[in-house]
Amino acid sequence: MTLEQTYNLVRGLHILAVIAWMAGLLMLPRLYAYHTETAEPGSAFDAHFQRWEGKVVRIILNPAMVLAFLLGLGLIWLDVRRHTDGWGFLAQPWMLVKLAGVAFLIWWHHYIARARKGFAAGRRDHPAKFWRMTNELPFVAAILMVIAVTTEFGGR
Repeated sequence: MTLEQTYNLVRGLHILAVIAWMAGLLMLPRLYAYHTETAEPGSAFDAHFQRWEGKVVRIILNPAMVLAFLLGLGLIWLDVRRHTDGWGFLAQPWMLVKLAGVAFLIWWHHYIARARKGFAAGRRDHPAKFWRMTNELPFVAAILMVIAVTTEFGGR
């Protein structure tokens, strides 16, 4: 397999991992909104929501984030081998936007995963409106990141 074929394979796998990660990042806050509105703490419905939310984190969010991150590192390493500018592309504006987006998504992932502890303790730390309003933040970050990467503005 050529370097270019390997790069394209890793890029495709990275995109699939990011899609799965985004699905979880968009799904969990929506579940929190419904949980906050409909399930009394300690009820059977509350226990169901906690089980569903836990599965989203364990089965979708965490594995997809790890895969997206590892495959992203693989893409960086392969990109260094593909181009003559070495590691210099990491300082390009488009890559800085991408890396800032990745940092935000990792922070948001941590924030919403930790919010499960509040639900488990019977607290509703935020109203449903908060979860609905913040639900789209990962998608806004994804829009900025995709446009930055696909246009490579300010670089190469």
